[in-house]
Amino acid sequence: MEEKSYKEYLEHITTFIFDVDGVLTDGTVTVTTSGEMLRVMNVKDGYAIKTAIDAGYKICIISGGSNEGVRKRLEGLGITDIFLGAHNKIDQLDAYVQKQNIKTENILYMGDDIPDFPVMLIVGLPTCPQDAVPEIKNISKYVSHKNGGKGAVRDVIEQVLKVQGKWSGNFDAQYD
Repeated sequence: MEEKSYKEYLEHITTFIFDVDGVLTDGTVTVTTSGEMLRVMNVKDGYAIKTAIDAGYKICIISGGSNEGVRKRLEGLGITDIFLGAHNKIDQLDAYVQKQNIKTENILYMGDDIPDFPVMLIVGLPTCPQDAVPEIKNISKYVSHKNGGKGAVRDVIEQVLKVQGKWSGNFDAQYD
């Protein structure tokens, strides 16, 4: 049986789940002299997230990291389902799916490294940034042409919204 193109999955996506480090960021952590860890996120990814939320999609974050600055940024984008410090991403996914009453086949997940592997085997559309590790690229149905923290999230959100007729280019989303 021939493998379906990833594009055939796009029309069924209702929910986006993203890892943080290496997906919403480039994976770099800057450590200040006081020990604070800083990450950089792309405003284009933020704009796409806000646009997806405004269009009625569910957005969830499941990350092993637990930086409160990251939480504040994500909350500022309107994301309410933020699971930081998630050492067992499968348990977090199961709880989220039950809470939201959604089907895993309607989930697009973007991860970049080994901790994302088990979740990516379950969801309908596993995706990754261009600079993901080989093991993740091998199980992804779509590998973005963008690196993590450099528009990979925008890439997948825009594709889904365009296929579903919800990316018109005339939006009011605020993404600062």
